[in-house]
Amino acid sequence: MSRVYDDERLAGAYERGNEMSEPSLRAWVELIASHVRGPSPALVEIGAGTGVFSAAMARWIEGSSVPAVDASEAMLAEARRHHAHPAVRYVSGAAEAVPAPADAFDAALLSRVIHHIPDRARAARELARVVRAGGNVIVRTTFRERLDAVVYDHWPRLRAIDERRFAGEKEVVADFTAAGFALEEVTSFAQPVTTSLRAYHARLAHAPQSKFTHLTPEEFREGLAHLERAAGEEERDAPRPVLERYDVAVFSRSA
Repeated sequence: MSRVYDDERLAGAYERGNEMSEPSLRAWVELIASHVRGPSPALVEIGAGTGVFSAAMARWIEGSSVPAVDASEAMLAEARRHHAHPAVRYVSGAAEAVPAPADAFDAALLSRVIHHIPDRARAARELARVVRAGGNVIVRTTFRERLDAVVYDHWPRLRAIDERRFAGEKEVVADFTAAGFALEEVTSFAQPVTTSLRAYHARLAHAPQSKFTHLTPEEFREGLAHLERAAGEEERDAPRPVLERYDVAVFSRSA
């Protein structure tokens, strides 16, 4: 998995810059829960980052237990600091080597992490090992062919960068089906992340996502200034919530 988040500064910025309102976070957990079968499910989040989704699943999916796996000790430190929960255990590990026995989980979540995994096919095989027959893998990402985030309006070069970094839908589906999964569905889901462009500007001011490491400092400042101008124009009209849309691919593990 990408080592960029080993940087303690970026891990801290990620926690501050990727907060989600309670209603938006709960809406995401309800979508995830709709693909989790059975009472008191054993869940795992791969690439858990600072633990936002792991803690939310533990809160709102009744009886769940969640090992939260990440390769970055800096991210895990932030997770333990900000999102401790008695049903969540933050552990070091990678998508290609999950620290768990076979058939341990009813479902696995990979949120905004699939593009960081160096060997996606190997990771899919590893998930086939740790997810029980009948269980699901939920991949929350943006596929290459549908890059539509607001961030690209202000840093247009990021779109070209992400076209190289992000996988296409067919590539991800091929890797998981080759590992023994069946594709259940691919859907699209969007939720507000900030109440306005002004709030969105404040969120991105500290470059809280790994994509910004691919820009020069000057490019980042130019994009931030462009976003600030757009936020000022919006303030004179009517501020609107900023939505982030993600693709959600759900795979089921056959017997």
